[in-house]
Amino acid sequence: MAAPLSRALLRGAGRGLRPWGNRGLSEPAAASASSRWKLFGGLCLQRPPTVSQAPSPEEVEMAELFQQLEVEKSIYSTHEMTRLAENERLRRIAEKGYDEEEERGDLGKEVVLIRDLEDMWEQNFQQFSPAPRITDADKNNDRTSLNRKLDQNLLLLVKHNFGDQTVWLLPQTEWEAGETLRETAERGLTTLSGNPLQAKFLGNAPCGFYKYKFPKALRAEGFLGGKVFFFKAFLQGSHWPLAREKVDYVWVSKEELADYLTPAYHSQVARFLVDL
Repeated sequence: MAAPLSRALLRGAGRGLRPWGNRGLSEPAAASASSRWKLFGGLCLQRPPTVSQAPSPEEVEMAELFQQLEVEKSIYSTHEMTRLAENERLRRIAEKGYDEEEERGDLGKEVVLIRDLEDMWEQNFQQFSPAPRITDADKNNDRTSLNRKLDQNLLLLVKHNFGDQTVWLLPQTEWEAGETLRETAERGLTTLSGNPLQAKFLGNAPCGFYKYKFPKALRAEGFLGGKVFFFKAFLQGSHWPLAREKVDYVWVSKEELADYLTPAYHSQVARFLVDL
């Protein structure tokens, strides 16, 4: 079902031009082509990882080795030099036979010792509890939540209706005259959420292409199928103001795509989806 990307279309989309620009197909050819195929701007919207992936045993071992080498070859830091000087001063105080409180009084001001700071830091550290890597959404397998698989990319999928068929796809919006294909994808994002979302689009050129035929019931309108040009974007923030009552959607990892997409569609999406 997939087909090579037309050079004229890619050149026009990459320059931010209209799908049938001056250097693309001629007007009669464009009219002929557009009468057979509908054009769509597809959205490859990803939520990037919010935490680093858990290190492998080999990575842990290597990190410990580098830490050991750093300690052995490093010089004293300012904090360590201050601590050594403080220990030496306290040793001299003990030899002279008066206590630390008297020494502090002789200075005429309150002195905060390095060991006092270290004790305070240790107490603060003991009170710190890191957030769990496995969230409630992970435990419940809630694929509508962004608060899951925090160490992986998540990709937005929505349900589309084609006649009497319902399939999972990347969000796509039909192109309108006067738009660039990227503008079509941006409009689809705003229409989908109902509110402007903070999303970073990566360039003006599409990252992928897919061609498919409509069911026979829809071909009566004079169109054989659709040509989808995908644009990649990264979601900024962790909020997704979209209710399930408006549209069915899921946020899935690269490994979970096969649970929703047809094999032919999945093979095309997997080509441009990079799981960082």
